Amino acid sequence: MDRKELFEKKPKIKINNKISFCPTSAAMELIGGKWKSVILTHLIGGKRRYNELRKEIPGITERTLSLQLKQLEADGMINRKVFTKKPPLKVEYTLTEFGQTLSPILQSITEWGLFAAESKGEFLFEETK
Repeated sequence: MDRKELFEKKPKIKINNKISFCPTSAAMELIGGKWKSVILTHLIGGKRRYNELRKEIPGITERTLSLQLKQLEADGMINRKVFTKKPPLKVEYTLTEFGQTLSPILQSITEWGLFAAESKGEFLFEETK
């Protein structure tokens, strides 16, 4: 079935046991919220450890980062690889092949965010000592 035919039939979409009535809602089920797309954007550049993500994403709490990483893993967006069996664990996160399909979209959102900052806002730089 081609895209046009699919849109004409207006099927409901089920992802994670939630029913969506349009593809945008279905997509947002996977990447919506304040932090998921931010985390995914940081993983575009390659593997990251938990603490690297914490440092790169100021404002996110440890609990939220942990929960979002678990959800992204459950949704098949990221891989979690554990390298040691006893503490301290070394864990790395990477995008799955499915997660990598979001790269161009996330990069476009980043570019639009820069445009929005230039057009509607301003850039604030911290002074270095």
